[in-house]
Amino acid sequence: MSKANTNMNKDIKIYIAGHRGMVGSAIWRNLESKGYTNLIGRASAELDLRNQQAVNDFYQAEKPEVVIDAAAKVGGILANNDYPYQFLMENMQIQNNLIDAAHQNNVKKFIFLGSSCIYPRLAPQPLKEEYLLTAALEPTNEWYAIAKIAGVKACEAIRKQYNKDFVSLMPTNLYGPHDNFDLKSSHVLPAMLRKFHEAKCNNNTPIELWGSGTPMREFLHVDDLADAVVFAFENQLQENLYNIGTGRDLTIKELAALIQGIVGHTGEIIWDSSKPDGTPRKLMDVSKMMDAGWKAKIGLEQGIKETYKWFLENVNTVKQVKM
Repeated sequence: MSKANTNMNKDIKIYIAGHRGMVGSAIWRNLESKGYTNLIGRASAELDLRNQQAVNDFYQAEKPEVVIDAAAKVGGILANNDYPYQFLMENMQIQNNLIDAAHQNNVKKFIFLGSSCIYPRLAPQPLKEEYLLTAALEPTNEWYAIAKIAGVKACEAIRKQYNKDFVSLMPTNLYGPHDNFDLKSSHVLPAMLRKFHEAKCNNNTPIELWGSGTPMREFLHVDDLADAVVFAFENQLQENLYNIGTGRDLTIKELAALIQGIVGHTGEIIWDSSKPDGTPRKLMDVSKMMDAGWKAKIGLEQGIKETYKWFLENVNTVKQVKM
């Protein structure tokens, strides 16, 4: 079990990097709902996290006691493939500046968020934390993965050398409100939601999906991740790296059928097997986090229904990020 922080005061100053993104905004909502009143965030126009001096100045001025790093340059297979340098360099700049400034300014607790893509492409399933750096990465997102591995190791080094409470949480594939629905840079679930919705609105025309549909994926609602982050903040976790997921997966074909049913699209699905599948399977072993006292609560069907409802309510202003 984790060691609870019994003296947690509700006015502790918490900086959420990336507070306007899908993950950061979910963490902000969760903390607010639990009564935390001293949350701070900065939009990228106000604070460029790639600028080391700007980040140092921000820490010295604001003096956060807790930092949650939910800031990253993210995207799917296409975006990772087209912009390898940006995915590697910008993510390293962002996290290095946040981690080092937290260390230099004596931040009490730092929570680093990564991704399940840090694990080897063909690692045994389900993925355990100790499989990190045991074999080659998935080539389609290795640039992002290498950056995130560096962040995990930086936090581990600070924990080891200075005995500071720096912890890394690695979520599986995320989805939920405020997701990126741009078809060129989004992940598989939001991209499917938008494709099925638009095809339904266009007289249920057939839709084309990448790959064979056989890879297996696990999906976690962003509100569940936010809950895990707050759990990690409120408790003293005993190790440096924890997987965050549901521990259950399904094939991409099964996901497509589920989303098609929820959206109400009745047209044909065409699989383009000339396009890459990515990693064959990526199921997380979440037993360490469960042993610490946390587990996911939101079922996939319920979560997709809620996400589609949010998409419909925000369809005219929905985030469609251009690289």
